[in-house]
Amino acid sequence: MAELLDDHPTLSTVPPAAGVTTPPDPSPPLDGAASPPLDETAPLPLDETARARALLAVQPVTEGHTELPESLDPEDLPPVRARETGAQLWSLHVEADEGVVGTLRRIDSVRALVATCPEDLRLAYTSSELADARNCGRVAALLGPVGWTALGGSAATLRAYHALGVRAVSLTCFDRFARDAVREMNRIGLAVDLSGADPDTVRSALAVTRAPALLTRAAPEALPDDVLRLLGGNGAVLMVTVTEDPAATADALDRVREGAGPQCVGVSGTTAPAVGYVPLFAELLRRGWTAQELVGLAHANASRALRETEFLSRTNRIRRAAA
Repeated sequence: MAELLDDHPTLSTVPPAAGVTTPPDPSPPLDGAASPPLDETAPLPLDETARARALLAVQPVTEGHTELPESLDPEDLPPVRARETGAQLWSLHVEADEGVVGTLRRIDSVRALVATCPEDLRLAYTSSELADARNCGRVAALLGPVGWTALGGSAATLRAYHALGVRAVSLTCFDRFARDAVREMNRIGLAVDLSGADPDTVRSALAVTRAPALLTRAAPEALPDDVLRLLGGNGAVLMVTVTEDPAATADALDRVREGAGPQCVGVSGTTAPAVGYVPLFAELLRRGWTAQELVGLAHANASRALRETEFLSRTNRIRRAAA
């Protein structure tokens, strides 16, 4: 099955929709002859909003942070989301006193939600299954990240979460267990989520992990320039929340793009699902972002990070078997 990036546009700008052509420049008049009349029926080039809408129609967004609804009322299902959404990482964070039991309940609730909405949602465990869900017209639901305190300091709990389908775990501190946990996450194929971690913790984690990190709720303004460069070298994806002010969100994404690279930008979610992502993508087009960079922002960067995490895990298993 082709991966999510396989069908991205190859041009540096979003192409016009099918059947829409850009009229050629009129030839200059010869010998003072009058210019030919303009064809007022000829189609005009698409503006940034139309180009953004056309891109998102075929390149839906992977959101890094989705909260479980407080009430699973059948009348409110499926949960409200932006129409341009193609995949979601469902947060499994619970209060510290809920621990493992609370996390298991949340996993069970997400599974129940997906089962209730089979025509809209589909559980996905790999980057290939993300593409499969999209090709079937479903929104892919991934389990994770799990909160750090819900591990209880146990690598066995970490492996149990993975067996249940969890694909990301948050890391908010760094000690001996965290170092060992990061290595185990690399081995079994769990993404390291560094959302909310302080710069020193990010530096320490990046020194250990061999797989790309995720920041499912990134705050670029809180990260020093050297940390952004380290994240860029790791191939991490910083997923930024889209607010109702597209210019402010674009400023945050511009900082990630300049400090870490365009391969590191991603989307966490939107505070205004009814508005969606078109205004932001139109703003980024006006700022000179290319189509390939916008496809990366929408989903390809996150898919690449998950795919590389899976590949590293498979490589580790093959090496162990050969030994």
